[in-house]
Amino acid sequence: MTDKLHLPEDRYFDPDPKQKEIALHLYRQVANKPLVCPHGHVDPRMFADPDYQFGSPADLLLIPDHYIFRMLYSQGIALESLGVPRNDGGEVENDHRKIWQTFADNFFLFRGTPTGMWLAHELSDVFGVTEKLNSANAQKIYDQIADCLTKPEFRPRQLFERFNIEILATTDAAADTLEYHKAIKASGWKGRIVPTFRPDGVVNIDRPDWRANIGELGKTCGYEISSYKKLIEALESRRAFFKTMGATATDHAALTPFTCVLTDTEADAIFQRALAGTATEDDATRFTGHLIVQNARMSTEDGLVMQFHPGSFRNHNAVVFEKFGYDKGCDIPVSSDFTRNLKSLLDLYGSDARLRMILFTLDETTYSRELAPLAGHYPALRLGPPWWFHDSLNGMRRFRDLAMETAGLYNTAGFNDDTRAFPSIPARHDLARRVDSNWIAGLVVRGIIDLDDADEMIHDAAYRLAKRAYKFD
Repeated sequence: MTDKLHLPEDRYFDPDPKQKEIALHLYRQVANKPLVCPHGHVDPRMFADPDYQFGSPADLLLIPDHYIFRMLYSQGIALESLGVPRNDGGEVENDHRKIWQTFADNFFLFRGTPTGMWLAHELSDVFGVTEKLNSANAQKIYDQIADCLTKPEFRPRQLFERFNIEILATTDAAADTLEYHKAIKASGWKGRIVPTFRPDGVVNIDRPDWRANIGELGKTCGYEISSYKKLIEALESRRAFFKTMGATATDHAALTPFTCVLTDTEADAIFQRALAGTATEDDATRFTGHLIVQNARMSTEDGLVMQFHPGSFRNHNAVVFEKFGYDKGCDIPVSSDFTRNLKSLLDLYGSDARLRMILFTLDETTYSRELAPLAGHYPALRLGPPWWFHDSLNGMRRFRDLAMETAGLYNTAGFNDDTRAFPSIPARHDLARRVDSNWIAGLVVRGIIDLDDADEMIHDAAYRLAKRAYKFD
């Protein structure tokens, strides 16, 4: 007999009966609250067309989700066999049933992982699957999901409403014309989808595609980006346009949290070397660090919330990057120093009430040593939720245990799902709400807070903090 999916109502809670009872009480209050999704990578085109269909189960759940295929790749399964498109248009598996079978044959790899938790919830609650996926039932479950995807209620807009999403932010390049966001607005649909301004492609001069991105930005702006001054003008112009389209935030990534202040002459000299292809690694570090400060300055002027995601060595696997390109699950954490590296920015804007900067990290050693003390002092700073590898049951627990005593719950930015896998959004929020319910229940059991405080805290953690941090109110 095929095993049933194991999804008990009290899953992920502490085994202590008293804590579990309180955690369940708290969780039930927020289980069905609207979802606020202030940061993620869902493609807006799926909401622009009311008749958009996801394609096959492999199209929807496997091929675009690097959380899934990075685990399979780690076991020696070629990305080509999973249908992941190659940069050169080379041959990949196009039999989606075969791709699904490979996934099902290896589904056991996800035992105990956050991806396994999300998938179990998603298969059950979104598609009505009741059995654990395995080799024997793979094609039956494929047929069940495929049948669902033919129905009108499984179109993206209908799922958006079924999931009770209140607002969803996408992540969009500086040169993006936001045509799909325009189409959503023009359609009259009431779902709230907003863009987020991400200028990394034109700011991080060490990217292989930097000069191409600068060219695209120039086309969008209608003039050549030939100097540092022109780049700043273009960034300010594009930020203003994103705001008119509903954006409330920007997003920035860098290898380290390094910030510095350059003169316009120094910045332009680096820019010219980058255009000529002669910029050094030190040039790239200093230019990005300066542009992070400049974007903080812009945020004090236009009010956009600033998200900063340092500490990820992007595209670490050169072979995969060459074949398949960006965002293929090859990011690896590096150690980070926030205290020293953010000093230049915080000297200028850390006490400026006009700036709201949300910090993320992949270096958990910084939680109690640096990030909590920084956010617990500087008015401009908030802590984002555990990110990438730490967006997990234990990662969230460690974050609460290590950062909250010093930073306090109210210097955090709530939860964001940070996903490309749209149907997994409810599962990701559900896991976070369960973890927070359990953590807050632990405070009650230990006599640190009372139940009235706990009731307020779970509503803040699940809903209100994110709305406030990203200025959605």
